[in-house]
Amino acid sequence: MESMQITIEGKELTISNPHKILWPESGITKLDYIHYLISVSPYLLAYTQNRLLTMIRFPDGIDGKSFYQKEIPPFAPEWMERAFYSDKNWILLNDIATLVWVANLASLEIHVPFDQYVKPDYPTELTLDLDPMDTDNFDLVREIALKSREVIDSLGLFSVIKTSGATGLQVYIPIEPRYTYEEARLINTFIARYIAEKNPRKVTLERMVKKRGKHLYFDYLQLWRGRTLPAPYSVRAKPGATVSTPLEWAEVEKEITPADFTIRTVPERLKLKGDLFRFVTTEKMNQGLDEILVFIKGAELTRV
Repeated sequence: MESMQITIEGKELTISNPHKILWPESGITKLDYIHYLISVSPYLLAYTQNRLLTMIRFPDGIDGKSFYQKEIPPFAPEWMERAFYSDKNWILLNDIATLVWVANLASLEIHVPFDQYVKPDYPTELTLDLDPMDTDNFDLVREIALKSREVIDSLGLFSVIKTSGATGLQVYIPIEPRYTYEEARLINTFIARYIAEKNPRKVTLERMVKKRGKHLYFDYLQLWRGRTLPAPYSVRAKPGATVSTPLEWAEVEKEITPADFTIRTVPERLKLKGDLFRFVTTEKMNQGLDEILVFIKGAELTRV
């Protein structure tokens, strides 16, 4: 079986089957994938630091079978950072060597939770996941994302948006990590209900897929303990090797699609625009929620 040796951060790694094609439609190999991850590693790792890693592995590429892996494999190297949580040993995706090691397992999607292991149960952001049922109608996703921003702005909060890398958009509101998931969900719920009430023919909060019809699903519940979303700059196991890519809000006003942002286009985009997710990571805006929570709790009492 073909393999190659590379040195990353002083660690010797074996890459098995480096020329194996993982995205057949685009001819993207495992080595292409690893080169991409190394190129975006400063930005991807800025978010995954000290977060419990969930890998989605595709040993035979995106057209083959896949499986989720959360527990660290027993053959993982001793140098790899790890954490024990909920009866499992997890990988902490904290460095490039670990990122490459994970990629060698054909982990084509990198998902992490909303809190850090060093401070569990306190999310580092609010997150809204806009998931269309009609995958050909990205204009609706953009429309609802922009309406969501208006609501978020009215609450005096700053937000960042990224593609899911699949069919939707995800809005992140960086916050101080001192609010519980229960408190975070109060604000998520308030925003979601407002958007759904104002757009009843376009938006649903229905969790059951078969009851959503053609409506866009405004997912405010994903933000919770143990749940995850793809990390920014994670590739997705989709045709074209699309990437979960941070955007400028002005771009959302244009006729963009998730297919515009791929393993081949994102590295150059980063050179031109820089890291648009930095206000969630390296230049994090630690926004307080105290006044908003007082307002929402008061509104709930009035409603009752």
